[in-house]
Amino acid sequence: MNQNHEAWGIVEKLRVELIGYCYRMMGSIFEAEDVVQDTMMLAWKNWDGLREETSRKAWIYRIATNVCLDKLRHAKRRALPMDLSDPAGFIAEPKDSLPRTAWVWPAPDFAGDPADIALSRESIRLSFIAMLQTLPPRQRAVLILHEVFRWSAKETAEAMGMTTTAVNSALQRSRATLAQAKLRSDSLRELDAEADQRLLASYVEAFENYDIDQLLALFHENGSLSMPPFVMWVCGKMNMASFYDTTRSHCAGSRLMPVRANGNSPAYAQYVPIGPDGGLRPWSIHLLEIQNGKIAHIHQFVDTGLFARFGLPDKVEHGRKDFTANR
Repeated sequence: MNQNHEAWGIVEKLRVELIGYCYRMMGSIFEAEDVVQDTMMLAWKNWDGLREETSRKAWIYRIATNVCLDKLRHAKRRALPMDLSDPAGFIAEPKDSLPRTAWVWPAPDFAGDPADIALSRESIRLSFIAMLQTLPPRQRAVLILHEVFRWSAKETAEAMGMTTTAVNSALQRSRATLAQAKLRSDSLRELDAEADQRLLASYVEAFENYDIDQLLALFHENGSLSMPPFVMWVCGKMNMASFYDTTRSHCAGSRLMPVRANGNSPAYAQYVPIGPDGGLRPWSIHLLEIQNGKIAHIHQFVDTGLFARFGLPDKVEHGRKDFTANR
């Protein structure tokens, strides 16, 4: 029993960084949390079989990696809308969608994720997560452990159950694959590290007032917007003006609550009106990509399941004064 308590305690201490690892592997916070839960149970059940000479951390990561690989065995590559199709030529309310398993999803910041210290926030940006999904799963795991978490080839080999020679070979192949990948979203990797707070305040004001002219003034001329799980995405101010006008009846009266997502990228939770006196309900998470003081792209993730992952309330009352405080 004491061993089981010890096992659970050690895995629990690794929980946050394991979620960060599994999120990069799976491209989905929903899947990542499921993988970590399975990993904790498997480690707890099999703790007695752990050999003395084996690193506990490497052993737990091997379990997590194997769970990820098993789930990814027959999975299709996750992506962002701009990597799947051309921008919409005709603007209408979006209808065509793909299941949750098709998309890269945002994640709350992982406080304690070793990659936050070992590497810049680029390793958790959506564009990098999308790029990782182009790699075969085993190469993806090797690259994340070695390049993102900064494990040595020997440590990576132990966690993967591979030789150091095989690890180095997988690294070479993964780097070559990433160098050849051509994703539209990759252009979003070279954006501003910090967003102008005045720009963000203007975005919140413009969206909550649903002032389309004010909104468009915040975008670059070729700014764009995507809305997973909808396939459609919009590019260019003229098309964005049509899109915002088309969706006015749904979004007017919304409120935005700031959240921390994907390397502290500026993000907001959108709540939409339920009715005249019914408060506001969750709708989507907006993640903004900023370049040279203007918005280059907005990922608007329409999945209310994300709100619980971000620790957000499932309803907000009209007229609430402390809207940003209770998170």
